[in-house]
Amino acid sequence: MKKIIAFGASSSKNSINKQLAIYAASLFENASVEVLDLNDYDMPVFSVDREKEDGIHPLAQQFYDRIGTADCIVISFAEHNGSYSAAFKNIFDWASRINAKTFQQKPMLLLATSPGARGGSSVLDIANKRFPFQGGNVKGSFSLPSFHENFKEEKIINEELNADLIELIQSIAL
Repeated sequence: MKKIIAFGASSSKNSINKQLAIYAASLFENASVEVLDLNDYDMPVFSVDREKEDGIHPLAQQFYDRIGTADCIVISFAEHNGSYSAAFKNIFDWASRINAKTFQQKPMLLLATSPGARGGSSVLDIANKRFPFQGGNVKGSFSLPSFHENFKEEKIINEELNADLIELIQSIAL
């Protein structure tokens, strides 16, 4: 059985992106899912001075190690002002100091959603372009627009969008 690490790249306790990541991860066949919560990796804001003084934060090492246990990573990005959430960016900055190839060549499915019609497409575009340089083997990406209209009872209710996501997941050979 393959292991999927899934998380919403948000610190919101009611993250719509975490909900989407969990749903997408559940669609993989013959896979177990471990869900990470970014709130478990709350660290001081990264700075080279802090790293020099204190070394790599232990929570960054734990995050990096968890990524290393995955056969596939599913991330759904919250979009804050067109980019990553501060919580995700901080964890990413710390973990990248352990290894610039933070995602360790793991297959990745990148997602985003938002209440609006663009579905986090700006941050998804940034991640799609950046993650291959950070050791991400990006196998596909998916944006879910208008989350509150298209996602109910822990699943995508728009049949066309749901079919698109299922087709994408089936194309990712684990």
